[in-house]
Amino acid sequence: MNKPITLAKLNHWIDGATAEPSDAIYLDNVNPMTGGPGPSVAAGSRADVDAAVAAAKRSADGWRRFNAAERGRLMMGLAAKMRENRETLAEMERADTGKPMPMAYAEVDGSIAYFEFYGSLVYLPKGDVLDVAPDQHVFTKREPYGIVGVITPWNLPLNQAARAIAPALVAGNVIVAKPSEITSQTTIEMARLATEVGFPNGVINIVLGTGKEVGEAIVRNPDVRKVAFTGSVGVGRAIGHIAADRIIPLTLELGGKSANIVFDDADIDTAATEAVKGFTLNAGQVCSAGTRVLVQRSVYDVFLEKMKSAVQAIVPGENLGPIITPAQFQRVQSFFKVAEGDGARLVHGGAAAEGDGFYIQPTVYADVSNDMRIAQEEIFGPVGVVIPFDTEEDAIRIANDSDYGLIGTVWSQNISRALRVADRIDAGQIFVNVWNTMSVQTPFGGYKNSGYGREKGIEAIHHYSHLKTVTVKI
Repeated sequence: MNKPITLAKLNHWIDGATAEPSDAIYLDNVNPMTGGPGPSVAAGSRADVDAAVAAAKRSADGWRRFNAAERGRLMMGLAAKMRENRETLAEMERADTGKPMPMAYAEVDGSIAYFEFYGSLVYLPKGDVLDVAPDQHVFTKREPYGIVGVITPWNLPLNQAARAIAPALVAGNVIVAKPSEITSQTTIEMARLATEVGFPNGVINIVLGTGKEVGEAIVRNPDVRKVAFTGSVGVGRAIGHIAADRIIPLTLELGGKSANIVFDDADIDTAATEAVKGFTLNAGQVCSAGTRVLVQRSVYDVFLEKMKSAVQAIVPGENLGPIITPAQFQRVQSFFKVAEGDGARLVHGGAAAEGDGFYIQPTVYADVSNDMRIAQEEIFGPVGVVIPFDTEEDAIRIANDSDYGLIGTVWSQNISRALRVADRIDAGQIFVNVWNTMSVQTPFGGYKNSGYGREKGIEAIHHYSHLKTVTVKI
């Protein structure tokens, strides 16, 4: 097992250099693998945000005027530098989150892909010519907002930061970002590497600290003209109120309670294995986790047995990481009492794992009705609930009976039915006979309380830019 790298003390990255917190205060963290101490993190304040915004403002005009080739070379250069430091980034990610090294490497690789993908898109046309009248030359062009605030969560820290920062940069914006104070190492390292490969000072600024002190200060700063937030519905709603008052656009990627629908003609072995992967990947700490498994009644018992066998192969501390925060560790355990009170049948797990750290046994509940709290609320742990259904209409009704709409999965060898059901599920991403194979090219975002706006794909660039129309009399 690789020994994780942990920096003892983390500072901000502002204007191309490390910066200590203005109040000289640091926050203590906990190592989720052991329950012992983690790195101390700068407790940022409004003054630190103001300093980062000022640096970004100084760099904004110059970055906007970089030509496409220069911007693309820097993006590709950062991707290459991150690949060169792949092992260090993965070990940092593991030290903060506790996730197994294969998952940490996968996250680093996915983060690198964002800079490669968007670096390759710098040559795309930035607008269109419109045929309005013979004596008018009318065209559209995309322009950056200027300073973009990026606020990311603790579950996939490097991936979430790269997902927002890369398209925002390509669109010509400069960045003031706040990673979670619990998992900040890799975001700081990414910014440092960006400066090392030649990104101008002030183009990427990282301010550490809490959402209340730093996140809110970013959203309220009058020079920040666009915000991308990934996190809880409650915080997203609060940010939305501030943004509405300021009349600035948001990209909100919030929670999920995604339906994984298994029809009786599906490949049951594959569907059961993938269903378990769907709610245990990253210990269930993924907003797109497939935590509601809807199974047609005629194959319900067979599917449960296969699912139980698959979940028994998931071992905390080996191929299942810990819950990343102490508060979330307690929250996940509280749902076990909720499930018992609701009358759900425990198939496997239902308790914390033995030993040190914040590990939860992978857990399956059967005979769940969709009105139970464990079927409606996002648990954000390795907990799946299995709900029986009878007909296609029944499956669609249950799948859509949720406040969320992030992803959905359909398992059926009848492709007509699979596509018909996919068309009627209220979610931003639908997978048929495969679970959650999203790539950097596929737009990602939700319906309903799962948020709005789109990350990833070419569409993300549109969310990080204004559209201007120019009409010239000729």
